[in-house]
Amino acid sequence: MELKDIQKVLILGAGAMGQQIGFVCAMHGYRVTYYDISDEILKASMKRVEKLGSAFFVPVGRITMEQLHEIMGRISATADPAQAAKDADLVSESVIEDPKIKAEVFARFNKLCPERTIFTTNTSLLMPSKFAAETGRPEKFLALHFHDLRANNVVDVMPHPGTDPAVTQLVREFAVSIGQIAIMLCRESNGYVFNAMLSSICTAAMTLVTSGVASIEDVDRAWMGVMRMPIGPFGMMDQMGLKTVWHVNDYWARNPQEIPAGQIQANADFLKEYVDRGELGARTRKGFYSYPNPAFARPDFLAGEKK
Repeated sequence: MELKDIQKVLILGAGAMGQQIGFVCAMHGYRVTYYDISDEILKASMKRVEKLGSAFFVPVGRITMEQLHEIMGRISATADPAQAAKDADLVSESVIEDPKIKAEVFARFNKLCPERTIFTTNTSLLMPSKFAAETGRPEKFLALHFHDLRANNVVDVMPHPGTDPAVTQLVREFAVSIGQIAIMLCRESNGYVFNAMLSSICTAAMTLVTSGVASIEDVDRAWMGVMRMPIGPFGMMDQMGLKTVWHVNDYWARNPQEIPAGQIQANADFLKEYVDRGELGARTRKGFYSYPNPAFARPDFLAGEKK
């Protein structure tokens, strides 16, 4: 398959990242179908997709309102797996950060998608080799990891040892075709490039709080004050979504590597309290900070005033 043969992109998981990925694909002329487990989820997601265009892409001049209507015309949604898989040329998966669930989703769609279909995962910290075999087409499977598409256009392209190099190159071409800067990884690595750095910062920040060294606000003040940054680690985690951050920490707590499992579990438990309260970050207007006017954005925040 060549780039010109990719016409339809299937988005598995219509959450925040899936919404952004699908919208940008449609913005660059691809037909996009969203799949999720219920019509109710999809109905709400489609409203957010259109709002993504009108509230973020139109105001900054990336598209016009007329173009937004055209883009939405290229987007469809269905909770029927067979209908979603029909004629799919490339799949982008953004379900929760659990290798078993991802494996189940890919195994299901392997039976439904055409043989030519390329499978990609948007996993944040898992390596594609952990569930490549379960996809049923490991040679056509790799990670295509997006960051927040409202603010940047960097994407990681990471094959696993069994990925066909020609597929890796095609996915790179696809990424470029939707306006992305493709960061090519030579081998699998936890957290890709940027996320590997970011996850270390966030883990260190949470450890400082959960071990009683400093408060959430003072950890962010330290980072913002020294680095002259407009946001600190906890503010960044709010933007990522605390449910996603918790899933990642919960997984590594059960599958420890370099960081002691006990500390990761403490961090995961710390996050779970917020998740259980429905305080998931900027999206729910409450996380470590309250939105739309978080304390860290106030001019006096670095001076030490509490939220």
